Amino acid sequence: MKRFHGLWGETVDRLGESMLLWLFHWGVDRYPELRIFGYLTVRAALATVIALVLGIVVGPLFIRWLTRKKIGQQIRGDGIPELYERHKNKADTPTMGGILILTAFLVSVLLCGNLNSRMVWIVLLSAVGFAAIGAFDDWKKIAGKNYKGISAKGKLLAQTLLALAIALLIFNLPENTFLFRASENESVIDAANSVTTLFFKWLVPLGIFYIPWVMMVLVFTSNAVNLTDGLDGLAIGCVLFVASAFALLSYLVGRVDFTTGYLWITYVKGAGELAICCAALIGASLAFLWFNCHPAEIFMGDTGSLALGGTLATIAVLIHQELLLPIIGGVFVAEAVSVIIQVTSFKLTGKRVFRMTPLHHHFEQLGWHESKIITRFWIVAALLALLGMATLKTR
Repeated sequence: MKRFHGLWGETVDRLGESMLLWLFHWGVDRYPELRIFGYLTVRAALATVIALVLGIVVGPLFIRWLTRKKIGQQIRGDGIPELYERHKNKADTPTMGGILILTAFLVSVLLCGNLNSRMVWIVLLSAVGFAAIGAFDDWKKIAGKNYKGISAKGKLLAQTLLALAIALLIFNLPENTFLFRASENESVIDAANSVTTLFFKWLVPLGIFYIPWVMMVLVFTSNAVNLTDGLDGLAIGCVLFVASAFALLSYLVGRVDFTTGYLWITYVKGAGELAICCAALIGASLAFLWFNCHPAEIFMGDTGSLALGGTLATIAVLIHQELLLPIIGGVFVAEAVSVIIQVTSFKLTGKRVFRMTPLHHHFEQLGWHESKIITRFWIVAALLALLGMATLKTR
């Protein structure tokens, strides 16, 4: 483990800084006004703008390319005629739009983030890794001209192996990366490989069991976002609220004055750089929503949904706020749980609890218009993000 940690650290340390930080350190003595690029908040704002502008500029070109290559959406219809009739007009809409999201996100982070941060590289690995799994699944659907793609077991296995690799990297982060101060009068405690609880200033050390815990968070979240991606703009809109909340959380958790002097939550050394990742994700998501809002010109596919879920989960774990993820990302949880309940109920009793799952299809079956479902889910996502942030002052 120590040798692995040493190689991992040396590799990251040699990668250098981002363009903005290089510009800051190169020119701050010559041009004092360039010091503004050293501020985390400025780099976060620029990350949002860069990802947004890049996505909107490249988007039309990418959509035309997908259309020309006939990379279109396959509509689910086996045994579900109502669903097929409702969405058959979306057939052949360009898909794999997650590539657009990922490109804008990566470029923005590489330009604005601190590339000496190991946590930033873990987030990038997670985004690319889960996107690759989703892209393979999307391509199988397109090549086979059906909606099934790779088998559920195959996809789950790939996600699990990737989650294991990410969990090992997080497990081997420097021991002094995570610090926890229970109260003003108590000394700093090493919180590495531990879970911080909600509502109370408690720390639960997991030791080696932290690895399967991280794996579970990553796999569940990536699949939950994937299940939510069923209506135009639904998943990406909810991601915007979750990413915004975690951008603020990352900034606060990375500020020792806020964590130990005001909020008394876990302080994570260097976590502020993850706010850059969240900011880039916000910009990339806004750009994609520009084209994905109803009626959608492009779909993200599994390429996007798995990448978005995996990225958000990785950030939540790195800042030790993974227990806030089910609250802030409550819409994703509800979608996933609705499927679990439906499958369990049908296998045990032969009866269905919902008219159709995931949950948004249940409301479609009730007669709600697609736009109404999307807007109301967004409202719930916004309220849950506010609720999750409010829990910080209850600890």
